[in-house]
Amino acid sequence: MHKSSLNAFFQRYQSTGEPLVLGLVVGSSGSTYSKPGDCMLIDGEGQYHGMLSGGCLEGDLALRAAAVLDSGTAERVVYDLVSDDELWGLGVGCEGVIDVLLLKLEAGNGYQPYAALAAVFESTEPASLAVALESETYPAGAAAVMGDGGTVFLQSPDSLADFAPDLAQTAHGSRVTAKDGHTEVICLRVLPIPRLLLLGAGPDVVPLLNLARELGWHTTIMDHRPAFIERPELSMADERHCAPAAALGESLAGRHFDAAVVMSHHLDSDRHYLRRLADNAVAFVGLLGPPSRRDRLLGELGAEARRRLEPRLQAPVGLDLGGRGAASIALSICAGIEQYLNERAVVRP
Repeated sequence: MHKSSLNAFFQRYQSTGEPLVLGLVVGSSGSTYSKPGDCMLIDGEGQYHGMLSGGCLEGDLALRAAAVLDSGTAERVVYDLVSDDELWGLGVGCEGVIDVLLLKLEAGNGYQPYAALAAVFESTEPASLAVALESETYPAGAAAVMGDGGTVFLQSPDSLADFAPDLAQTAHGSRVTAKDGHTEVICLRVLPIPRLLLLGAGPDVVPLLNLARELGWHTTIMDHRPAFIERPELSMADERHCAPAAALGESLAGRHFDAAVVMSHHLDSDRHYLRRLADNAVAFVGLLGPPSRRDRLLGELGAEARRRLEPRLQAPVGLDLGGRGAASIALSICAGIEQYLNERAVVRP
């Protein structure tokens, strides 16, 4: 799910006051394109952003969304592709089940719950989302969104405790019963847009930026060489900073990054970058280059810095896909970061 482009689509409609429909996956089993927590947005003309399948369900979802826009009533639809008939069914053959909740978003309800999800996506604080599915007390789609740091992004109904008493401790995708004793609630993890720090602006950073943009990651590049950092082809980065490598500590102050890749192809700069990252909380630190270069740099950092850095260090960075060249290496780096992000997605820190 490309959170950046989904938010951009949402903001266009929010600015004009036009209603939308949120399609939220609240359950799945077997082979499915999307999983609980994935979502899409559909407008009144059937145009949509985001995909919950490979294109086989979106047309039907757009039709159902039109009915939700007219009635204002949430609809829950289950696509059972296990028993899908090739002649009379969709003929997809995916062998999975996907459960989607369709909710009307409009100015009158503050475009909730998507407005809260959008706020989490743009923040640096992971959160938990609880959504009512079946209830005599609350309408389907009543939701609460609470950040891990205590931020309440959305509170509806009146009390988080009354709605989902153990929201903060409930695993992603779990179904629980609210305090009223009969409201079925699904709890989902919501993670911000991944933030990637690239330390080095050589020519091989361009395909990495292209892939990161396609994945919807926020990218920041830092390099000490003005001629490198100011190249027009790097304008796709969200942020560019020209500063000495030794100043990384000041540049990182108060900033959050999910992953950093050290790739300046300059030993002294990489040494400074690694030393500063040893003192930072970036959970994934990648280093480009062969093991011998890694060992040399780590040996020069000193025992204490090495002790702090090594548990987070991926060096050589990326999954070994067997490819060669800048584009293949960029793909392996993005694959390694994507694997890390997906592994942590359902694990509460």
